[in-house]
Amino acid sequence: MKKKYIIFMIMAILISFTLTGCIPGDGTYTSERPAGFLWGVWHGWVAPISLIVGLFKDNIRIYETVNTGWWYDFGFYIAVISGFGGASLSRKKKKEKKE
Repeated sequence: MKKKYIIFMIMAILISFTLTGCIPGDGTYTSERPAGFLWGVWHGWVAPISLIVGLFKDNIRIYETVNTGWWYDFGFYIAVISGFGGASLSRKKKKEKKE
């Protein structure tokens, strides 16, 4: 059991480092090629990681400033709500079942 846990933790760390290659503010978006809806969704999902990395790197933000506007905002908002709000809803259901 301990071996599975160690493998899981190593995989989680490797995946986290891989996924942080696509965080907002890394300079990959320009005014000619702004971030769109799907990148808004992605940036919403990795917002907690971006917040932590942003503490150590000045150019990293949780929100891409060079974006397509409303569609990017919509994708970002949907991801943040589904990621954080969805977790709390599932916890409520589990607590209700135990009672």
